Amino acid sequence: MNWAQAGFEVLGTKVLWTDLVGNVASLATVLLAMRRSLWTWPVQLTGAVLLLVASLTAHITGNALKQVMFGGLAIYGWWRWSRGIRDGGSLPVRPARPAERAGMIATLLIGTIAVGVVFYVAKLSWGAAVPPPEGYYLVAADAYIFVGSAVATWAQGRALVDFWIVWVAVDLVGVPLAFKSGLVVSGAVYGVFFVLVLAGLLNWLKEYRSSRAALVPEEAL
Repeated sequence: MNWAQAGFEVLGTKVLWTDLVGNVASLATVLLAMRRSLWTWPVQLTGAVLLLVASLTAHITGNALKQVMFGGLAIYGWWRWSRGIRDGGSLPVRPARPAERAGMIATLLIGTIAVGVVFYVAKLSWGAAVPPPEGYYLVAADAYIFVGSAVATWAQGRALVDFWIVWVAVDLVGVPLAFKSGLVVSGAVYGVFFVLVLAGLLNWLKEYRSSRAALVPEEAL
């Protein structure tokens, strides 16, 4: 057994160390994002690498590709947030503009269809091996999570409050899919994510409203 397959059993189910530690890093990423800490991104990059290994070990190619995407977007987000706090201040957050929001929704819808077709034809999703119609739904869910994760992480890099909402939508599909894939830790962590994401949304909305309230006296002068 190599290190990528190392793990332990819980109630007869094997838990990979890469899956466990990678998801712990992912949870830490959410907590750091709530605090708008620059450490959000190196921790997310570490988690993406570990979960990439776990996904490849479990032969979940679609999820593995998602982790590669996360790694690239983590570097992008690191760069964007570094620019936002270069003067030592806190990271400014804001809701997406109508055009940005429309673009995210369109990307989520069209991207899910396009990626779903690629995943099915190229057999990149484990659902492609499942007889239809169930296989179609599984591939669509895999593609939806892939595209939704990309949209959410991109919006997070731009410090848009809406990224939390996209994560809520992704988690609603990600929890049952992870359990069905056999990644028990990932499924449990997705459930915790759901709660933390809701808390993060409220936190960022509060921060945005506070920053707007602070600007009102200045604008009135």
